[in-house]
Amino acid sequence: MSETTKQKIIEAGAELIHAKGFNNTGLQEILKVAGVPKGSFYFYFDSKEDFGVEVVNHYGRLFRSTIHDMLEDDSLPPLERLHRFFSWFEEYYRSHDYSRGCPVGNLGQEMGDLSPAFREKLRQAIDGMASALKNVLLEAQRGGDIEYTMNCEEMAYFIISAWHGAMIRMKVSKSGEPLRLFHKYVFSHLLRVEA
Repeated sequence: MSETTKQKIIEAGAELIHAKGFNNTGLQEILKVAGVPKGSFYFYFDSKEDFGVEVVNHYGRLFRSTIHDMLEDDSLPPLERLHRFFSWFEEYYRSHDYSRGCPVGNLGQEMGDLSPAFREKLRQAIDGMASALKNVLLEAQRGGDIEYTMNCEEMAYFIISAWHGAMIRMKVSKSGEPLRLFHKYVFSHLLRVEA
C-alpha cells in the first residue's frame, strides 16, 4: 500500500463526486475506477466522510494550481487576469455541456449542513478562493483600476457567491447564459471595466 494508491483513490473519487455528487458515489465504484482492490479503502481512510475531506483538499490543490497559472501571472494587468480566469472556467463548463459546476460549491450544498468536518473544510476552501480574488482586486486597486473605496475582501466573497449562483442556474438551464451574465455584471457594473 502506498501514497500513490491513496492518491489514485482520491483522484478517482474526486472525478466521480464532481460528476455525480458525494452521496450518489459508492465506495466500490471509486475503487473500481481507481483500479484498487476492494477492501483497500479503509486502509487509507477512516470513513467515507474522512475520504470526503481529503477530496476537498484535493480540489483545493487543483484550484491553487489554477490560481497560480492565471491569477498570479504578473505579466498581465490584474483585471485582465481575473477576466481570463473566469473566461477559462466558462470554456471548461461549455466543454462539459454546462454540467458539474464548482466541486466545492456542489459539496457545500450537499454536505454543508450534514457534517461539521465537511463544513469546516469547505469554509476553508471558500476562504482560500476569496483570498486569491481579494489579492487580485487589491492589486487592481493599488494600480487605480478600481475604486479606492471598494472593500476588496467583501467584493471577493460577493463575486464567489455570485459565481456559485450562476453555476447553479447554468446546470439547471444547461446554458452558458448565466455565466455570461455573471461576467457582464461583475466586470462592467461592479468593477466598471470592459470585459
